[in-house]
Amino acid sequence: MLETQTARTAAPALPPELQSPRAKLVYLYLTTNGDATVSEMGDSLGMKKLSLYSILKTLRKEGMVDCEGDTYALN
Repeated sequence: MLETQTARTAAPALPPELQSPRAKLVYLYLTTNGDATVSEMGDSLGMKKLSLYSILKTLRKEGMVDCEGDTYALN
């Protein structure tokens, strides 16, 4: 009988100050995918750019995300 194993990976810890489900989603996206542009995030997450810019602005104010050019990354 052939047994398959599934790899269990721990979910990245979210900062407790993240309350918005959308902000959590963007944070997790950047955690798993690294640097990304708003267009890349919008395409992958199915979110509008306007919403992403608002979320990223908040994450930048909190010091969780940094922006270089049009690319965002976690601090």
